[in-house]
Amino acid sequence: MAALPGEEPTGALTGSARPHSGRPGAPGWFLTADERGNPTTTLDRRHPDGLAWSRGNLVHPLLDGVEYFHRLLSELTDIRAGDQVYFSAWIGDQDKPLDGPGTSLAALLFRALRTGASVHALFWWPYLSFTTDLIPDNRRFVATLRGLGGEAVLDQRVRPTGSHHQKFLVIRRPERPESDIAFVGGIDPCPSRRDDGAHHGDPHVQTSIDDVYGEQPAWHDAHLQVRGPAVDDVEHCFRERWEDSTALERGPLSLLDRKVRGRAQAAGLLPAALPAPPRCGPHSVQLLRTYPAKFPPYPFAPRGERSVARGYAKALRGASGFVYVEDQFLWSPMVAETFAEALRREPELHLIAVVPSRPEKGGPVEVATSDVAHGKALDLLHEAGGNRVDVYELENTHGLPIYVHSKVCVIDDHWATIGSANLNRRSWTYDSELTAAVLDERCAEPADQRTDASTFAQDLRLRLWREHLGRAHGEDDDLTDPVSGIEALRRAAADLERWHRNGRTAPRPAGHLRVHERPAASATTRAWAAPVGRAVMDPDGRPLRHRWTREW
Repeated sequence: MAALPGEEPTGALTGSARPHSGRPGAPGWFLTADERGNPTTTLDRRHPDGLAWSRGNLVHPLLDGVEYFHRLLSELTDIRAGDQVYFSAWIGDQDKPLDGPGTSLAALLFRALRTGASVHALFWWPYLSFTTDLIPDNRRFVATLRGLGGEAVLDQRVRPTGSHHQKFLVIRRPERPESDIAFVGGIDPCPSRRDDGAHHGDPHVQTSIDDVYGEQPAWHDAHLQVRGPAVDDVEHCFRERWEDSTALERGPLSLLDRKVRGRAQAAGLLPAALPAPPRCGPHSVQLLRTYPAKFPPYPFAPRGERSVARGYAKALRGASGFVYVEDQFLWSPMVAETFAEALRREPELHLIAVVPSRPEKGGPVEVATSDVAHGKALDLLHEAGGNRVDVYELENTHGLPIYVHSKVCVIDDHWATIGSANLNRRSWTYDSELTAAVLDERCAEPADQRTDASTFAQDLRLRLWREHLGRAHGEDDDLTDPVSGIEALRRAAADLERWHRNGRTAPRPAGHLRVHERPAASATTRAWAAPVGRAVMDPDGRPLRHRWTREW
């Protein structure tokens, strides 16, 4: 827990928290094609240089929904005849305004279709769906796109309680390949996502969220904008899923509906694949994915793929200074153990985590299973790292918790990820996920020869820390060095804790950071919630052999 002002700080930092330079090149951080563990996919074999990643990209982080939706709106309004749009969503609300009236995603895609562009979209559809919130939006969106002349399908090719959780959009411009772009991350076009760094919430509210977050829940999230050859890699991930010949309907209700309709969904032909866009920047990008082992198998991943898990594990094996994560579900003991191993191996490694104050849904089963698993995961981390582990939650200036939905990791200001995959076993083995790992190629240059002082990973970390500390752009003199930056986070959290303890009578300290306490659960709750959590909330999608050997 962070110390209050005047008290001895927990775990005084040393220079060891500074980023290391022992393996600055991409081969030291990224997976090789063999390490990906999925020899069937052609994702890596397509690269002319034989690498399992693409070089020469230009990547920008988009923090919170307002920034992402603004960029998405700009790109979609620049669609011309012959352009191609590929869209994958967990949940998509066709009426979600990206900015103001007339800027819904459906309206923009309709405009693209009228100009002569093609639109192809994949939407998740669960095996069983009795909810009236969010999920039916996908059915409406698919029907609308089909009615407008686009190609869209509800994709049920998942495990029984699994989901297609990938969230990305690709725009290819055959006549302007230098303008090709991909968006990859954790933000879907749906209620509550359109928030900004001040975190006063989105007026278009998701109804199924715990009352603790208030009537207009504040929402923190992250996405990536990618230009360069990696755009082609993201499109290839779409093509693999689209061209899977397995029947789209798998659940009992969908099969009954199909029988009533007398016909099955069909995925039409895609446009011919284009050459990769030209190189345009200093960033290497590796796509990390999760696909479960299932029956019938994915033709492009017959034994599944767990490169998200393997990518994290490889990066953590080289961590020596600090690991910074933001995550919606840091609640899997199995995943937490991967981070705990790094903390035990490096006795001066620091872990900083930002998580939600409470689960998204407030039902008794969701809360109990989350509390038990999350408590165990935090116990593992604290036992391994002691006072080198700081865990925070976020609060807006109205005193309401900010829901943390982002999935971000920065290690030693070198390796960084943003994507759809959470830090739980479900995201690492059971659902489909897509995360982009980014390495700045300038990291391999001597510091005195770089044209830019900072790199992608450091810029991402500084942007996030300024937001959480309530600072303006450029106010990061004490944050550039991770050692003093971690202390600044601790001081800010301690100041806010003191303000709350003193009755909130003085002016509120700047920032959003609060210390996150480990949830407590009774022995009775632990007895039933732990197995239910493992079986239903955080299941294992690995082949049996990998479960027995405890391999990813």
